[in-house]
Amino acid sequence: MLRFLTAGESHGRGLVAVVEGMPAGVPLTAEFINTRLARRQGGYGRGGRMAIERDQVEILAGVRGGVTLGSPIALHLRNRDWENWREIMAVEPGAGRERQVTRPRPGHADLPGGLKYRQEDLRNILERASARETAARVASGAVAEALLESLGVELACHVIRIGPVEVGRSISFEEAREATASPVYCADAEAGEAMVAAIREAEEKGDTLGGIFEVLAQGLPPGLGSHVHWDRRLDGLLAQALMSIPAVKGVEIGEGFALAAKAGSQAHDEIGYRPGEGFFRYTNRAGGLEGGITNGETLVVRAAMKPIPTLRRPLRTVDWHTKEEVLAAVERSDVCAVPAAAVVGRAMVAWILAGAFLEKFGGDHLEEIRTRLGQYWEYVRQV
Repeated sequence: MLRFLTAGESHGRGLVAVVEGMPAGVPLTAEFINTRLARRQGGYGRGGRMAIERDQVEILAGVRGGVTLGSPIALHLRNRDWENWREIMAVEPGAGRERQVTRPRPGHADLPGGLKYRQEDLRNILERASARETAARVASGAVAEALLESLGVELACHVIRIGPVEVGRSISFEEAREATASPVYCADAEAGEAMVAAIREAEEKGDTLGGIFEVLAQGLPPGLGSHVHWDRRLDGLLAQALMSIPAVKGVEIGEGFALAAKAGSQAHDEIGYRPGEGFFRYTNRAGGLEGGITNGETLVVRAAMKPIPTLRRPLRTVDWHTKEEVLAAVERSDVCAVPAAAVVGRAMVAWILAGAFLEKFGGDHLEEIRTRLGQYWEYVRQV
C-alpha cells in the first residue's frame, strides 16, 4: 500500500525518491521536508561533506498547492559536491578513472559488495553504500510524518549514548522533543557535554564513535500491526526498517535487552482501566507494543549504531588487485554520526507507522482516514 524507492550515488548528480501510496489531502510543503533534512545534517562530529551540502528538496510531482494528490510523489535532492566529481562519476562511457578504491575498509560494504557485483573499482560500491543515501530516506519519511501529524501522532528522537558516555536517567517525550537544541541531540545537558568531549578525543586520535539513539511516537491508537503473521508484526517491521540504516547493528523496543535479566513480575506492564478513556498500562516496559500490536502507550524504539568504518588512522586490509596487505582507504567522513542516525531512525519509524495506519484504516483521502480513526478511537475508549 505504501512504499518508497530511492536512487542516487554519494557523489553523483543527486538523489531521488518516489513515494507511492500516500493518500490525497495531506498537507505537505518543501519547508516541512527541509526542516528534517537540516536536522540530519547537524550534530557535533560531522565531517567536511556537511559543509558542502545544503540539502533542499525539490518536489517534482504528486503535490499541488501544498497538498498531496494521491498520485506518486517525486522528490529530488541535488548533490552540490557533484561539481567536483563530474568526470569521475559521469554516466556516459569514459568516466574518469581517478580516485579508484582498491583498499576495502573493514566494517564497510566495500569488499562484500565488490565480490557480489564483480567490480574492478570499489568506488562503485561505496558510492551507493554511503550514508548519503539516507538523505532521500529522511525526505520520504517526512512525507510519512506529514500524514501522521494530520492524524494526531507526534514523533521525537534523541541520543542516549555516544561511545562510553550514556544518559543515566529516563527522558520524557517533552525533553526528547527539544533534544535537537543540543550539539549531539542529547536531552541531558551534562551527558551531552561529555559526549562532545568524547567525540573530540576520538577525532584527535583519528578514531570514530558509535552510540545509541531512541525514537518515540506519541498519540498512537492501540491496534496497529498484527499478531497473525510474522511479516505483519509491527515490532518486526520496525526492527527491519531501523536495521537497514547504515551502521545500525541492533534494535530494541521498550526495555528490550534489559528485560532478559528480569523476572516476569518485573518485566510486564500491569493493566488498568479508566471510564471514558479505556485501558492503559501503569508502566511502559514493553515500549508500546505487545504481540506485534500497538497497545496505546508511547512507542519507544532504540537502535545501536557501530562506529563509522572510515578511520583517519586506518586498519589493515588487503588490496583488491595485488592481494598485498595495505592500510584501508580513507574517504572524507564523520567522526560520529549518531545524531544524524537518530533523525534517519525517526524517518524510518514514521514510514512504518504511516503504513500501519493505512493498512488498518485505509482511505484514498485524508478525511476518510480521519473519519475511520475517529470512530475507532470512540470504540476503544468505551469498550
